[in-house]
This record gives sequence, C-alpha cells and structure tokens, in this order.
Amino acid sequence: MQKAILGKKLGMTQVFDPAGKVIPVTVIEAGPCVVVRKKTVEADGYEAIQVGFADVREKSVNRPLAGHFRKAGQKPRKYLRELRLDDTASYEVGQEIKADVFAEGDLVDVTGISRGRGFTGAIKRHGQSRGPMSHGSHYHRGPGSMGSIDPARVFKGQTLPGRMGGERVTVQRLQVVKVDSDRNLILVRGAVPGPRGGLVTVKDSAKAVK
Repeated sequence: MQKAILGKKLGMTQVFDPAGKVIPVTVIEAGPCVVVRKKTVEADGYEAIQVGFADVREKSVNRPLAGHFRKAGQKPRKYLRELRLDDTASYEVGQEIKADVFAEGDLVDVTGISRGRGFTGAIKRHGQSRGPMSHGSHYHRGPGSMGSIDPARVFKGQTLPGRMGGERVTVQRLQVVKVDSDRNLILVRGAVPGPRGGLVTVKDSAKAVK
C-alpha cells in the first residue's frame, strides 16, 4: 500500500462525464488527517503510521488517548487508525495528509463497516428461495433442510437465520472521478460500504494492475 487516508462518507450523487454520460459517485470527506505516531521495525517490529481524523472536544477523549495526542503535540481526534504503508520514511509526526494524495483516475479500495440489518431470515441473509405460498404448504420462508439427521447435530456453515450486516467490508477497484482539494472531497465511482457519516478508509487498490 503506497498511500491511504481516512474519510467520512457523505452520501451519493451523480456527475456527468465530457460525453454527457451520468456517473453515480459516492462523496467522501477525505481528511485532513494528521500523523500522530510512526512505528518502526526497530521499536515495534513493523512499519506503520498512526493517523487521527475529525476534531473532537478534549473532554470527550479518555485520559490515555488524551496523553497519546499530547505526547505527539496534536489536538485530540475522534478517530485514530493505523496504516501500514510501504514507505513511512516520508511521513513525520504532525504532518497532514489531505485529499490531494489521490488524483483523478486512480483506482482505490474503500473499507468501512456495512449497515447493520439486525436479525434476518435465511432468504434475506443468504439469498435462499422460499417454499410454495399455497395454503397447503405450511412452509413458506423457513431455512429448509438441516442436512443429514444421523449425526443429530447441525453442521458448521449451515445457512441459517442470524444477525446480518455490521461487518468490515472492502469494495475494490473504485475509480476516483474527481478530487476537490479545497473542500477535502473525493468522488469515487459506485457505492461504498456504511451509512452516511460512517468512517471509511481509502487506499490505493491492491488490484490496480491486472
């Protein structure tokens, strides 16, 4: 991973390309992020940078985190995340990472927490088909057969009802349509995981080159 930034999903809209074709895009408020700490192989066993994003009142941060930011000489931030980049030598504590780290045409991977759907049935959760809806069926939206009855147990991996969503999801190979560095906005083609206002991580695509 060469470059990455934290951002907030603002929602979806559409823009037009030079040919007049409509492009659906997701608007992400990307940064500015500040480098809070650098991790090195000598001290930590690996290289990474810790970045903070989104201002927050100091009394809203617990004492350990407040001391962590104070040691770095930075104001507290709402989010603190670690990014493992290939080249951390070019970053210094206190340096700002802004939306212009990406450019129009770049391919990125966007990671976020998907919307929680609550407890759902097997049809919605796993895409199973329903049973006959006639009156004599008595079996419409159930999960179906549990498999062999000889072991007297349900095998692991069986597609059953349960909690859906609220998971870490990464959407790969999204194209950056536009970068507004003045307002710290990145417009990426397509949808990204999470609700409006959710935290996302934008990083250069792992599959940028086939």
